[in-house]
Amino acid sequence: MTLSRLEHLVHQPAAGGKPRSVIVILHGLGGSSADYADIGPIWAPMLPQTEFIVPDGPEPNDVAATGRQWFSTQQRDLRGMMEGVAAAAPILDGFLDQILAERGLDERRMALIGFSQGAMIALHVGLRRARAPAGIVGFSGMLLAGPELRREIRARPPVLLIHGEDDEFVPIAALDAAVTVLRSVGVPVAAERRPSLGHRVDEGGLQRCLAFLMSALNVD
Repeated sequence: MTLSRLEHLVHQPAAGGKPRSVIVILHGLGGSSADYADIGPIWAPMLPQTEFIVPDGPEPNDVAATGRQWFSTQQRDLRGMMEGVAAAAPILDGFLDQILAERGLDERRMALIGFSQGAMIALHVGLRRARAPAGIVGFSGMLLAGPELRREIRARPPVLLIHGEDDEFVPIAALDAAVTVLRSVGVPVAAERRPSLGHRVDEGGLQRCLAFLMSALNVD
């Protein structure tokens, strides 16, 4: 798939004109760009010079009849998912390059948000870019990495991980494991456990995410 065919939704900056920053939002397995199309309009008053970009995953969902995916999860063991995210990474990596080049921005003006599988690929790509993005937020995700991360890591952006304590698909233990590994390779990471929350995003998590992004993008 060519980069230009990675379908995406865009919410232009509320202030008009060229964006001074971009936030790229990555959906989970079986989701689509439509799932997060309303975040831009809701956050626009707080981030008026930010453009929100929500791409669709490059593949049709192969475990259900609807939605998209970043990579297949037919093999749900760690090695299989690591191979899947590594294969998909160049598509997202190139898409991010394209976004920045078209807008005349550098990585310091770009933040990534991902939910579940979207968080997995956001972390994989964001930690391996030549220059660090402003920040990465992962909701209900997992760090798909082994010892190779110490060799492959090139960027150490601030990371915020948010996870429901009652997540029925990605156990809360994945949060603690990710924090341990990220700190061991020098990534500044904060974590928030959401009590009584399953595999979804709640309002409290969104507010924490917004505050993190405003700080990362130096928005007053």
